[in-house]
Amino acid sequence: MDLDTFTSLPLSVDPQTKLVSSTDTISNALQTELAALNSLHRTLLTVQTPTGTPPPPVPVDPKRSAQITKLRESGNTEYRKGNHGNAVRMYSLAIEMALGRPLWEPSGLVREEVSSLLANRAQANMAQQNWAEAAVDAEASVEMRKVGNAKAWWRRGKCLMEMGRYEEAEIWVKKALEFEAAEGDLGQLKEEIEKRKVSRKE
Repeated sequence: MDLDTFTSLPLSVDPQTKLVSSTDTISNALQTELAALNSLHRTLLTVQTPTGTPPPPVPVDPKRSAQITKLRESGNTEYRKGNHGNAVRMYSLAIEMALGRPLWEPSGLVREEVSSLLANRAQANMAQQNWAEAAVDAEASVEMRKVGNAKAWWRRGKCLMEMGRYEEAEIWVKKALEFEAAEGDLGQLKEEIEKRKVSRKE
């Protein structure tokens, strides 16, 4: 095939249906390609999305954002009331909704939302002494956002300490201080872990 040769094809587009057709009845290959193209076009028109077809990767659905914020605030309210189980449930719903954002929305937004919600859920689980669940949430929160997430670092360290896993807790807090060196609570937790280790040996 000569790639330097340009062949003009007799194509036309229906202004109403937007289907592409050709008056060239000799080329079966062309007719097959056009049939596939028109079929794809019809399929894309039936895609069920808020705007009919996926938008460019910039817009963020304000309704979903508002729902996630409302669930977070409901979880915070339940936590302050001492209804820690309900708080966990609200945070879980918010996490599920944040993770369900369409793929064209910014991944950084999802990471920020989910990291914050996981840290909140960890706190609500800690209030119920669900140390293992809280430790998992706090670790997942840190994996999504290592810097500027001192609370999640602290919460996992605290959970490990409460479970008697002092060596792991100590390693975790030392690593946390590499990212959050100015965080006083982490320094205090480090000292508390060391004291507990000493008292266990005595």
